[in-house]
Amino acid sequence: MEPHHRRRRAVAILTVIGLAVLGVVLLNGGGRVAPHSTAAPQHGLFAMIRDLAGSAPRSFVARESAAENAAINRTLAYTPYVRIAGAQHREIALTFDDGPGPYTPQILSLLKRDGVPATFFEVGVLERYFYGSTAAIVAAGDVIGDHTEVHAAMSRLSPKAQRAELLLQASAIGRHGARFPRLFRPPYGMWDAATLKLLRRYRMLMVLWTVDTNDYRRPGVKAIVKAALSGAKPGAIILLHDAGGDRSQTVKALPKIIAGLRVRNYRLVTVPRLLLDNPAPRVQNIAAVIGTGG
Repeated sequence: MEPHHRRRRAVAILTVIGLAVLGVVLLNGGGRVAPHSTAAPQHGLFAMIRDLAGSAPRSFVARESAAENAAINRTLAYTPYVRIAGAQHREIALTFDDGPGPYTPQILSLLKRDGVPATFFEVGVLERYFYGSTAAIVAAGDVIGDHTEVHAAMSRLSPKAQRAELLLQASAIGRHGARFPRLFRPPYGMWDAATLKLLRRYRMLMVLWTVDTNDYRRPGVKAIVKAALSGAKPGAIILLHDAGGDRSQTVKALPKIIAGLRVRNYRLVTVPRLLLDNPAPRVQNIAAVIGTGG
């Protein structure tokens, strides 16, 4: 099972703790317990361990989040959208659209079992019914992006209506612990100049996809797995769905997709981590995905 951002964080924290314990042992005479050792001061190395393991500004969580946000900013400096990241490392991002929904808990359970981080593009109106999954995604340290309030085809809306679609969704997920989204995915792959202007205003990156598994069409588990694996390449963004209909085939396909990618030595990461480790090419060929997708 490949390490991802949460596992690397845990390993790093344990390493620091191990060094701290070793330091205490050495200071206490190679294993003899010093008098009053239970009253360890809350400063120095122990304070550093506490800070690194928590969520304070100096913690691993905060530092990783800041680095990933910076990667999004760097990407926005030269392109408003990405379809694929760079190929510097064998990393791939699994993304799930249209949730949260009744199948989202199963998706989350499989991801947790296999230690896989993912990126979810959620529809705001569904928070009324399935908000528990949003809270679970946040707790897992995964990423939530904006997929509009009602799964709207943005290019068919006025600029004012598009703005409402973005902000209402952001507000809906915010009520359940999610940060203001830095990522946006257009329903049906439909957007226009007004959409891009709004994304610039709110510092959001439009995330398209390298591989469309077409799982929303329910083509069968084998077809979903084949689409994901045959289109896999370093820097790829794979499109799946955790809601919007019967997603039982996606649930069954997911473990096979994860196993197949790992056999090919791919590491699975979130979209922000993908961009941090593999800066996206300046030229993004997006013609094939405009007006497609679920």
